[in-house]
Amino acid sequence: MSAAPVYGLLLSGGASQRMQRDKAQLTYAGEPQLLRAWRALIAVTDRAFVSVRETQRDDPLRAGLPQLVDTYDAVGPVAGILSAQDAHPEAAWLVIACDLPRLDEATLRTLIARRDPAKEATAFTSRFDELPEPLCAIWEPASHARLKQRYDSGSYCPRKALIQGDILLLPAPGAALDNVNTPEEFVRMQHQLERQS
Repeated sequence: MSAAPVYGLLLSGGASQRMQRDKAQLTYAGEPQLLRAWRALIAVTDRAFVSVRETQRDDPLRAGLPQLVDTYDAVGPVAGILSAQDAHPEAAWLVIACDLPRLDEATLRTLIARRDPAKEATAFTSRFDELPEPLCAIWEPASHARLKQRYDSGSYCPRKALIQGDILLLPAPGAALDNVNTPEEFVRMQHQLERQS
């Protein structure tokens, strides 16, 4: 049986409550984070989409990109993943969050090269707690049943779905998956990335 094609999903529908502003619009080295992540994602996938809430469809930053609108209640990343799986059940989904400014094309290529299509998912290990990182992972079509069952029972954590699932877990890719959640973390990351550019 041939492996499912890999589509990309850039999650941008979060409320960014701790940041107090839209994390997709944060600028690093002169470019909004949404576009930095989008560029890496489209370089490695057959097709790609930005996951948005209904109220974000016309946002100028997102409006020019192919979108998948959440069709589930706003319960975090799982709403975007399930919506994408419903829209294109034939695809495996390389899902990334929009708050990972260090994530690059090389890291995504490593994930795809190590992918095991026979598993429910292929994910990196967190360098902080050694648990699976759900928001830089390839979710195979087989993961849909578990995610949907958990959603229907009121469990919305994609990491727990990976912990329960039959997955391939890869070593942490250094600092590539360090996220930015607060204004203070943003300023630190901005300075670090500007020094590197």
